[in-house]
Amino acid sequence: QVQLVESGGGLVQAGGSLRLSCTASGRTFSRNTLGWFRQAPGKEREFVAAISYSGGTTYYPDSVKGRFTISRDDTKNAVYLQMNSLKPEDTAVYYCAAGTIFTRTNIKEYNYWGQGTQVTVSA
Repeated sequence: QVQLVESGGGLVQAGGSLRLSCTASGRTFSRNTLGWFRQAPGKEREFVAAISYSGGTTYYPDSVKGRFTISRDDTKNAVYLQMNSLKPEDTAVYYCAAGTIFTRTNIKEYNYWGQGTQVTVSA
């Protein structure tokens, strides 16, 4: 059974930092694009970051560019999201996901999902 498990969420003040981790089990994802998405109450799930299978290419929307950094460690079958300069509007449930080798930012191309971890940023 394939599982993605996120950790590292929590409550932080605006301007603070958090590092999310996502560990996969049941199969390896060394040949897959890995990504992070988030969903705030009453809103659709949105793309936050993605990293290519080689780790050489990363993708971010303008809303987090320069503040968030995605990385991966295939020896641990893990993907990380370093979040700095957090803002109240970053409050959401954060999900990690795995796509194919060709996946970029399209949410529909991600086939495996974690259960999510809550990130709350207070003003």
